[in-house]
Amino acid sequence: MTSTFKLAALSDVAELTKTFPTLDKDSADAATERQNSLTKPPGALGRLEDLAIFLAGWQKSERPQINKAQALVFAGNHGVCAQGVNPFPQEVTAQMVANFEHGGAAINQLCKANGADLSVIALDLDHPTADLSQGPAMSEEETLNAMNKGAQAVDPNADILIIGEMGIGNSTVAAALAAASFGGEVADWVGRGTGSDDEGVQRKIAAIESGLSINGGRGGMEILAALGGREQAAICGAILAARHHSITVILDGYICTASAAPLHKVAPALLDHCLVGHQSVEPGHRKLLAAFGKKAILDFDMRLGEGSGAALALGVLRSALACHNGMATFAEAQVSEA
Repeated sequence: MTSTFKLAALSDVAELTKTFPTLDKDSADAATERQNSLTKPPGALGRLEDLAIFLAGWQKSERPQINKAQALVFAGNHGVCAQGVNPFPQEVTAQMVANFEHGGAAINQLCKANGADLSVIALDLDHPTADLSQGPAMSEEETLNAMNKGAQAVDPNADILIIGEMGIGNSTVAAALAAASFGGEVADWVGRGTGSDDEGVQRKIAAIESGLSINGGRGGMEILAALGGREQAAICGAILAARHHSITVILDGYICTASAAPLHKVAPALLDHCLVGHQSVEPGHRKLLAAFGKKAILDFDMRLGEGSGAALALGVLRSALACHNGMATFAEAQVSEA
């Protein structure tokens, strides 16, 4: 089953906060009350308690469940690779998509281990976006098309959505989106990605600085079109469709989180339903999470992408709900409270 959520224009995104569902406070309060009645000191399970309460608010249920977990990996190619920003050729994107489809990647194993249904969506890989260092990467039509493909991929019956990406050159795109959305020195947002050497990092910085100079001074969704790629746009579309259906989202690492930066620039509340699965070792990710006001669930020194950190975090969420729903209360266990 696919989502019916669809955008007609990029300018419509700014109005969505007026109609989108929000966290249900009554359900969150009921979940908090339950946590405080379980056979443990209040707060003893730390962030596991917070995560269970968060899911309760978005599922509008005192006892939320994860019966269906969906994982989406979006793949795209980028014109900025013409600037030598990546040590691998763009053919690797399609090769990795085939690997995903045959079950051979890390994300396949992590989805299997943590109970998520994986789909991989390749986005016009034979036609990379334009080179962002020379002008806008995408037109509004191209951006909308990719966003709506991302939105359509969301299953409205899912209880939780994991989002990942694949695309040679997209660590450069991520740094460009972060820099355009939050400012600061470009070098602070740039890392080594899939293994760039010092010269490669400098080429990334130069390409992004050129792109910001040519494409600067834009609003959030215009930033997405000018500096993003099809997989970044699809991620934004999936995030919005999930919100439409009140589905909690687990974002992956730096590239996935940076893909959502244009939405944050439009309105931070558009990401209220999003968790971040892990903190990447890419240097810009810590800075980006601070700008978002979010704390990652895990910090495992990962930097693979593919949704791998988000899939791993799904296991933590399942554990949080197992405790929340399965533990006895003091009254049920006939244990005296302090």
